[in-house]
This record gives sequence, structure tokens and C-alpha cells, in this order.
Amino acid sequence: MPRAPRKRSENGIYHIIMRGINRQSIFEDDEDCTKFIQTLQRYKKVCGYELYAYCLMGNHLHMLLMEGKESIEQIMRRICGSYVFWYNQKYGRVGYLFQDRYMSEPVDNDKYFLTVLRYIYQNPVKAGLVTSVEDYPWSNYKEYAERNGREIEFVLGMFSANREEAVKSFIEYVNKPNNDECLEISNKRKITDEEARSIIRNLCKIDPIDLQKLDISTRKAYLSKIKKESCISIRQIERITGINRGIIFRA
Repeated sequence: MPRAPRKRSENGIYHIIMRGINRQSIFEDDEDCTKFIQTLQRYKKVCGYELYAYCLMGNHLHMLLMEGKESIEQIMRRICGSYVFWYNQKYGRVGYLFQDRYMSEPVDNDKYFLTVLRYIYQNPVKAGLVTSVEDYPWSNYKEYAERNGREIEFVLGMFSANREEAVKSFIEYVNKPNNDECLEISNKRKITDEEARSIIRNLCKIDPIDLQKLDISTRKAYLSKIKKESCISIRQIERITGINRGIIFRA
């Protein structure tokens, strides 16, 4: 079946999700995260887009940006192409890294803009990786208190004309507990816990509950294998193994 056309944003602002093909990790270490952020900054100058928020999450990432001189399609081609070329060279691999079609949704009003912004920054907290938004190193959250810039001033201006008050209100808003719902990754079919247990037994030759009994390095290797070679979600791995999702995410 042909793909449905993307919904276009009236103001050029989009919430974007990119995920690794087959749920593969796209950020193996700090160098990978740093390289991707550098790629984002480099193509801001080329494409003229404005980047309000980003958060790198292991096998996927979120961005909130506004088109500039080039369309969202061209922007994503440039970013993906550049990073994948570098990544494949580093790891001696060939082929695709990202799922073939990034996900996007238009952000056409101020209320939803702020909702998406908070949703992006709270991703690591809701995933159990950190207890506070400010503790996660791979987002641009801290820039709103520490730097100046067109995008930063635009967002802070939505809270107050006074910068000090704006920063305070921004921090309170982003850290406020919520039930925000935005564009999210979903699988076509959810597998049952029993199916997930069977997959892990086949991949690792061990019962899922026994993974927590292994030494750290062996457990990490198995968890990495499960994430890369199956469609089991981190939440489901946590549920059937009893291992904290933060440990699973970092494996």
C-alpha cells in the first residue's frame, strides 16, 4: 500500500522522531552522541532551521524544530546521511541505520509546542534513566538557563519578558509531573510476555528471570543482544526479567 502523505505544519514547526532500524542502538557511546549533536549544529547553518529541543535516547531520538531555507524532508536527508556515513565508518558496517521513514507531527499552536517541549525533555525521566530532567546529558535542556540564542529567547519569551522570571517558569513547567501524550514510537503488533520470554530463551539460552543473576558484563552482553535482535520493548524486558530499565537502556 502507498504511504499516507505527511501532515504539513502551517508554521513549519515539527516534532520529529528517528529510530534505529529494527530497534538498533544508534548511539553506542558518548562520542556518538557528541557527533550527532555536532551534525545538528552544522546543518542548522546549511538548512537554516531552528532547533528548539532535542533528546538522544539510545535507539531513538526526539527533536522539535522549524523549517528554514530547506524543507523538513531535505533537512532529515542531510542529517541522517551525514551521521550514518560517519557511524558506518566508525563501526565498520554498511547499510541503513535509521528506520526508513522518520516520524513527524505538525506543531501548530503555542500550547502544543510547550507540551511537546516538555514531553521531549521528560523522556529520560519517564524511561527511568534519571530522576531529574537536568541530570540527563544528551538533551539541550540546560541551554535555556546557561546560554542565549534565537531559539532560546523565542521559547523563554513564551513564559515572560523578564529573562530571570522566564527561566524560572520554564524550569518549573518542564519539570512538572504530567500525563502529556505526543507522537510516540509504536510497534505494529505487541508481542505477549510469553512470546517475549520465548524469544529471550532462543537468543540467550537462559530463562529471562535468570539474567539478573549473571555477572555485570555477561548480563550487559545479553541485554544488548536482546535489544538489537528482537522487537521486545525496554519496558517489557524490565517486566519479565526484573532488571531496572536504566540498566537495560545502557546495555
